[in-house]
Amino acid sequence: MARKQSDYLAALLSDEPEAPVAAMGGEAPAAEPAPSPAPSAPRTERARGTTLLGRESALARLASGEVRQVTQLLLDPAKVRIWQGNARLYGHLTEDNCRELIDSIIAEGGQKVPAVVRRIEGDPDHDYEVIAGTRRHWSISWLRANSYSDMMFVAQVAQLDDEAAFRLADLENRARKDVSDLERARNYAEALKTHYGSHLTRMAERLKLSKGWLSKMIKVAGIPDAIIDAFASPADVQLKPAYALAQSLDDKNALAAIHAEAGRLASEQRALRTAGAPLLPAAEVLKRLLEAPRAARSEPKAEPFTWTTPYGRPALTVQSVNRQGITIRLHAGSGADRETLASALRDTLDYLERQGMGLQR
Repeated sequence: MARKQSDYLAALLSDEPEAPVAAMGGEAPAAEPAPSPAPSAPRTERARGTTLLGRESALARLASGEVRQVTQLLLDPAKVRIWQGNARLYGHLTEDNCRELIDSIIAEGGQKVPAVVRRIEGDPDHDYEVIAGTRRHWSISWLRANSYSDMMFVAQVAQLDDEAAFRLADLENRARKDVSDLERARNYAEALKTHYGSHLTRMAERLKLSKGWLSKMIKVAGIPDAIIDAFASPADVQLKPAYALAQSLDDKNALAAIHAEAGRLASEQRALRTAGAPLLPAAEVLKRLLEAPRAARSEPKAEPFTWTTPYGRPALTVQSVNRQGITIRLHAGSGADRETLASALRDTLDYLERQGMGLQR
């Protein structure tokens, strides 16, 4: 509820002139009103009657649920934890990506837009948890640690179950461009199991979202971290191109090639980051990942081992090594006799044992 509405309620419910309420639950000292001529007795009685009627009306509206009173608090952010059901990854917040909000809080002399929290029990270190307002919590925490120790975390207390808390947080995150598609997708995938019993239709109805669009988000959420590491940042993973990538992972033959390429890309990104060079853009990463299966099919497959005669001719080749055994090809026309081939076989088996690919694995 906005401040104006809470002030309006305070005025209706009070017999005294309106006074501001301190956020810690106490009352702020009200300024002495300027003296005014004493009203006549009839006017005083009429005013009192009007106040009583207004009070009864406000109480009736509160009781009916038409209007709800909201408590706004000034909190130490250290005593407030982040609700695990929120989409935003708190560990990814930094001074850089919160800089605009930090500067705004400093310029305005404090946090103007309250977060939404709920009270928790059984946690000796925290009294509340943030439902909506993770960046505000991080920014106030950073300011308190960096020369603004008097900054307080402004929050409204709400009574919400987990499903209602999820819907509230989701509504706020939809309006914020700095919540990545991947963060939202994984948040939806977790909520689908936790709050909606894995019923996609029920979740779509509750969130008022397209079932098809929600289905794509859930699909993207399943992309493994090992592949996400190929990107410069998880924020680079956008829904439309990532959905194509997620679909390609359904092909078991393509999966191994994509994973291998993702590993190479992740190594390249680490090297570039260490060197302070620009990281590979998302479009290039995605292109290489999607083309990895085709590239793997076009490359000649290296055979594990080939034994050649002193004349340079192949006599024995190991074609495959797997759990079922070792497949060996003996080449015709190599010029090797039976004893030479027997020696070649022993040498090959010894080599495979040293490489951890022998029959005794």
